[in-house]
Amino acid sequence: YMGSAGPAFGMIGTLVGLVNMLQNLDDPSALGPGMATALITTFYGAVVANLIFIPISGKLKIRSAEELLQKRMIMEGIMSIQSGDNPRIVEQKLATFIAPSLRPIGEEDGE
Repeated sequence: YMGSAGPAFGMIGTLVGLVNMLQNLDDPSALGPGMATALITTFYGAVVANLIFIPISGKLKIRSAEELLQKRMIMEGIMSIQSGDNPRIVEQKLATFIAPSLRPIGEEDGE
């Protein structure tokens, strides 16, 4: 959410700067600071969104997906143990949650 809100806050600052600039059209020396405010707030909004909030959001999504997978594995293991499955069967069921490249050596050929 904050990744999309950063540019919006920058645009609000841009509007404030433009309003200040347009209020002082009769004084040409006052146009510069108003335009500077308008441009710098747009820049700050884009920087905050792209360098802070969007990367944080991506990391949180990855961590959330990993945690969800872990909880699903735990539930599957508990349900298998509760139903009385053989430990080797439980191990095979839980191994399906892990990518083949990340499984311990010997898992691929049934050892």
